[in-house]
Amino acid sequence: MQPFRVDIPQSALDDLRRRLADTRWPVGLPEAGWERGVPLDYLKELAEYWRDGYDWRAAEAELNSYPQFTTTIDGANIHFLHVRSPEPDATPMIITHGWPGSVVEFYEIIGPLTDPRAHGGDPADAFHLVIPSMPGYGFSGPAADGGWNMRRMAKAWAELMHRLGYDRYIAQGGDFGAALSLALGWADAEHLAGVHLNTMITVPLDESDLVDLSEEDQARIERSARFVKDLSGSMKLQSTRPHSVAYGLNDSPVGQLAWVVEKFKDWAEAPKAPEDAVDRDRILTIVSIFWLTATAGASGQLYYEIADNLPISANAGRYDLMPPFTVPLGVATYPGQVFKPVRRFAERSFPTLTYWSEYDRGGHFAALEEPDLFIDDVRAFRRRLEQG
Repeated sequence: MQPFRVDIPQSALDDLRRRLADTRWPVGLPEAGWERGVPLDYLKELAEYWRDGYDWRAAEAELNSYPQFTTTIDGANIHFLHVRSPEPDATPMIITHGWPGSVVEFYEIIGPLTDPRAHGGDPADAFHLVIPSMPGYGFSGPAADGGWNMRRMAKAWAELMHRLGYDRYIAQGGDFGAALSLALGWADAEHLAGVHLNTMITVPLDESDLVDLSEEDQARIERSARFVKDLSGSMKLQSTRPHSVAYGLNDSPVGQLAWVVEKFKDWAEAPKAPEDAVDRDRILTIVSIFWLTATAGASGQLYYEIADNLPISANAGRYDLMPPFTVPLGVATYPGQVFKPVRRFAERSFPTLTYWSEYDRGGHFAALEEPDLFIDDVRAFRRRLEQG
């Protein structure tokens, strides 16, 4: 394992500013708010701020304030943060982002989770945190070959935790990170103390499942259906033609910006603009990492690799097709999530479901939107595991 620091050449930042200044903006777009995607006036203003107001060097310094490493597993470079707690008995936990995401999503939770004593908490709640960039994402860079599906990544994560000397640990994730954490539960059950998710897809298996559903559970099913119908355009494109999408994203920073920022409006709890849910500098750091590492195309490959299990496929949420899940499972739900699971469906699929929480605020990017709730939830899950 090699220590790693981010050091983007100034020439790359100058090139970004030049491209932003030379953007060829579309004309003739009808005014439609956010209904047809990112509004033109909003994107122009955000792109101008990215060019002249946003400070990448400050973001780079913040990232470099955390211990970072790279290692090669199964032929792929894996970048990760490894932040050990000062508490010797801290619980190891690997946290995985989704798309469009990065390790940046977890900045606000790192300090309180690794050093609760310094943040007014109970030192018994401490965690050692491992936060990787998935193959194809950010500073992990493109994988050398195809075939990086959830099963293969789960085996890589198990190997990573083994190399770090963690024999017993928790896995946590949202979005793709949730699917990967579940896959880790199947791949490395003997070493997992528990799996905690802030994204879960549940589906009715037949019409009998729809009998006697509460209004709330019916609304959850309808919310998932709205995602498939209206909010999954990027998923449909990247799961079928990831290469064709990659060229435009890799060549146009404004194209990359629109591709990502739309998700913080549609998937976060953001009534009017993405900044209602997430600080714009955080969003721009995530976009900048995609741009500066040229991983728009590489990150999209995951959609293609797991197309048969995406929410737009018939196999989505079909946990009955998988082997029994034996690891204790916890699920946190937030009102702004694109998928809100139905508890009785989850309990049927996962008899080891031992922890369930419901919150009145927050969305798809839980650690970014509501870090305090996220922190309290993973602590509560860990305590539940201790109780047995």
